[in-house]
Amino acid sequence: MNNNGAFSLLIFALPLLLLGWLFFTQNKRMKQMRAFSSSLDVGDQVVTSSGIYGTVKHLDDSTAWLEIAEGTTVRVDRRAIAMKQSGTPPGAPQNGQ
Repeated sequence: MNNNGAFSLLIFALPLLLLGWLFFTQNKRMKQMRAFSSSLDVGDQVVTSSGIYGTVKHLDDSTAWLEIAEGTTVRVDRRAIAMKQSGTPPGAPQNGQ
């Protein structure tokens, strides 16, 4: 009988532990995104979550203006910027080509 009570406690505790873990990881991810967004600066080369490569030309509290081609600037929500660009975009001409 005692074994049955321990099993019931385990069935009850596992979902609670899973929910706690989900809240913890979500909170950690949100802090990372806030830190990344606040680290953006004019001149940074970035990639949006939809895959658009651009250079930050202007920033305000909630939006960023990206130059995606010479003379073409688009306004995006700062949360749409996924990462800073680490190299040349795919399909860009390489040096000497």
